[in-house]
Amino acid sequence: MSEEEFEDAVADALDEIPAELARLVDNVVVLVADDPEPPLPPDLLGLYEGTPLTERGSWWAAGSLPDRITVFRNPTLAVCADRDEVVEEVRTTVVHEVAHHFGIDDERLHELGWG
Repeated sequence: MSEEEFEDAVADALDEIPAELARLVDNVVVLVADDPEPPLPPDLLGLYEGTPLTERGSWWAAGSLPDRITVFRNPTLAVCADRDEVVEEVRTTVVHEVAHHFGIDDERLHELGWG
């Protein structure tokens, strides 16, 4: 899958987030990178970096940089056998990382089937 097709899959996954939830996403940029940088594990599919909505106080808004969600292309391609699997894995990764923005931890995401 080309870089452009992968980026399109990420954009499509973002478009699938229900509008009522998407409106609540605040100050977040979504990026695509080929691989995670050390010391991150090389097989990491996605990463949320920022302050979840549940932890933001009045101090947060003053000059805060955007939170970042990064979806890693090469590790995703490595665990998928075909394009359909890539699209589904990207969807799962995007939902997983957006959920972190809402303050949902890995344990709960695994319980919900988004691990």
